[in-house]
Amino acid sequence: MATKILKKPETFYERYERNPSADKKMPHYCPGCGHGNVHKMMAEALEDFEVDDRTILISPVGCSVFAYYYFDTGNIQAAHGRAPAVATGIKRAHPESIVISYQGDGDLAAIGTAEILHAANRGENITVFFVNNAIYGMTGGQMAPTTIVGQKTTTTPYGRQPSNEGYPVKVAELISQLDAPVYVERVSLMDNKHRAKARQAIRKAIKNQVDNLGFSLVEILSPCPSGWKLDPVDSLKWIEEYMIPNFPLGVYRDKTKEVQPYSFTRFEPDEEEIKKQLGITRETEKTFPKQEVPQRYQNPEIKVAGFGGQGILLLGAAIAQAGMLENYHVSWLPSYGPEMRGGTANCHVQVRETEVGAPMVSNPTVLIAMNRPSLEKFENDVQQGGIIMYDNSLIDVDPGRKDVEILPVPATKMADELGNTRIANMIALGALMGYTGLMSRETLYESLHAAIKRKRFLEINRKAIDKGYEFGQSKRV
Repeated sequence: MATKILKKPETFYERYERNPSADKKMPHYCPGCGHGNVHKMMAEALEDFEVDDRTILISPVGCSVFAYYYFDTGNIQAAHGRAPAVATGIKRAHPESIVISYQGDGDLAAIGTAEILHAANRGENITVFFVNNAIYGMTGGQMAPTTIVGQKTTTTPYGRQPSNEGYPVKVAELISQLDAPVYVERVSLMDNKHRAKARQAIRKAIKNQVDNLGFSLVEILSPCPSGWKLDPVDSLKWIEEYMIPNFPLGVYRDKTKEVQPYSFTRFEPDEEEIKKQLGITRETEKTFPKQEVPQRYQNPEIKVAGFGGQGILLLGAAIAQAGMLENYHVSWLPSYGPEMRGGTANCHVQVRETEVGAPMVSNPTVLIAMNRPSLEKFENDVQQGGIIMYDNSLIDVDPGRKDVEILPVPATKMADELGNTRIANMIALGALMGYTGLMSRETLYESLHAAIKRKRFLEINRKAIDKGYEFGQSKRV
């Protein structure tokens, strides 16, 4: 055991080649920072428990953002505050892995509050190490949720005042009030005695996951000499004199001897169960051969945009559904404001011969604009040689582009002539397919059964597709 303590854990890389600095043997942390202590304790535990080869470390934004420089484990970088959510997904997808969320106070206790609370409340079988240094250390020493009353920071130059900034957030106390967490403890790095206790807590939190016992969180009071503007020795004294009175050390929850090992059952429904859950009661035995499509219209990247309530998302979903029926690879990604109905809405659709790498469509080859704000917003994003199709019965300006094909379609007027302006989206669908020849009418008819849930609306939507398709065919270049 002594040789393991004295040597560098194999869980660390021998050389930190990912570190862009010239010295590949030294970490990037400031002198006196506590992250190095915590990293060493974690690495030793992972090696001792022989789980380093199945460990995945999640590090979000903060001083620990570059933890992947050092750990020879699986590493995933998460968005600011989202490490518990990412850890949840990884653990559920790979329940045999040891998943660790490593976070600071500016991350976990600020933008990531919702993520940590809900992961803890669900009792996710993950381990969270929360480094509390009472300040935003990475971005210049601003006030953090854990900054103590009276503490001066760049954003509280006269000291934190409860009447203005509120009180510090006490994470260990907060998490321990939930029913699901198995183990919650707060420790300190202020001296060797307390570092030994911190080491024990870190090992226990990891072992709990090895034993499938559930959610564990260790809060670690750590020095930040640079942020506090103290030398390393005085920063350790500051923990004792100021942080511990505000954040008392100790075990806040320990049910490790009471709980049964965590059991995660992967839900793997068969095809019939999926259809049942999605409400798919009708199947087609028809085959829909792909059409001969001019090269310039192949593999379209489509953006559909308009007001919420115009059936924008349904239009995109119908295109994707039709693409599947003709055995294309497709994706459909909706985007809309919180108000949705009456607000803006758009969706991204890919219809490709090859697998879709990413569903986002930033520079579409086809823009379907159903209102003027959408045309003005997305017109310049369309790729050269692409198509701008717009509803010229609602949009009273013409696109200014000269390097794309312009297809004005009076979709709302045509829908009104059929007796219902709400089917303008299906007019647009038919017009695009009639113009490009990408998909047949029969495919579009069949796609309606999946896209439209109320069967009484099928006939009028079918008529809308017909009218739009014929209009599109008449405008072919």
